Amino acid sequence: MNEQESSTRKMLLTMMKTRGPLSVGEMARELGITEMAIRRHLNTLERDGLIEAKLVRQAMGRPSHIYSLTGLAEDLFPKNYHHLTLDLLSELEAEEGGEVVGRLFERRKEKLFAKYRERMTGKSLHDRVAELADIQNANGYMVQWEQNDQGEYTLLEYNCPIAQVANRYNEACHCELALFGKLLEADVERTECLTKGGSKCTYRIRGGQVAQPQSTAASS
Repeated sequence: MNEQESSTRKMLLTMMKTRGPLSVGEMARELGITEMAIRRHLNTLERDGLIEAKLVRQAMGRPSHIYSLTGLAEDLFPKNYHHLTLDLLSELEAEEGGEVVGRLFERRKEKLFAKYRERMTGKSLHDRVAELADIQNANGYMVQWEQNDQGEYTLLEYNCPIAQVANRYNEACHCELALFGKLLEADVERTECLTKGGSKCTYRIRGGQVAQPQSTAASS
C-alpha cells in the first residue's frame, strides 16, 4: 500500500468518525474521487475489520449501503483513558488513603481470576501457560513464551496497556503477578519489568506448589 492509498483510507475513517455512517456517493463527493476508487478502499477497510456495511431502504429508488466504523477502528483514534483513571485513583487516595487503592487492585485481580479460571480447568501446566499467553495477547500485551530443557517456562510481555497506571501504582504489577500464580497453579517469578526500566516484562514459571508471588525486578 502506497502513501496516497494510506492517506485516503485514513481520511475515509476520519469522515466516518466525525460524520457517522456514510454512503459511497457521499464519500466520493467529499473527497472528489470516483465511486469506484472509494469502493476499492472500502473493500480493503471492510476486509481488515475496520468498517461494516448496512443496507438502508430509501423512500425512492433502490436500497443503498452505508458504511460505519467497527469497534476495532475506534481503537485507531487517540484515547486518554489513563489520565482519567489516574485522576480518579489520585482523588480516591487523597480522600480515603492508599489502602483503599490497594483493595481496588486486589478486587480487580479476583474479578479477572473468576473470569478466566474455567479456561484453565483440567489442563496441564504447558496448556495453562499457552492459554494465559492467548488471554494476554487478546488484551494487548504482545506475549511470547517458551519452555526450556528443565521444564520451566518463560513468558514475555513486550507491551503493557496499563503502563501509565502501573508506573504510579505498583499494586497493578503485584496483582498481575499474583493472578498469574493463581491461574497457572505454579510458582511465578517476575525477573524483568517494563515499568522498572526493562525492555519487557519477563516471568519465570515453574510447576509444583504455588509459592508467594515474587519479583526480582527493581522495586519502586
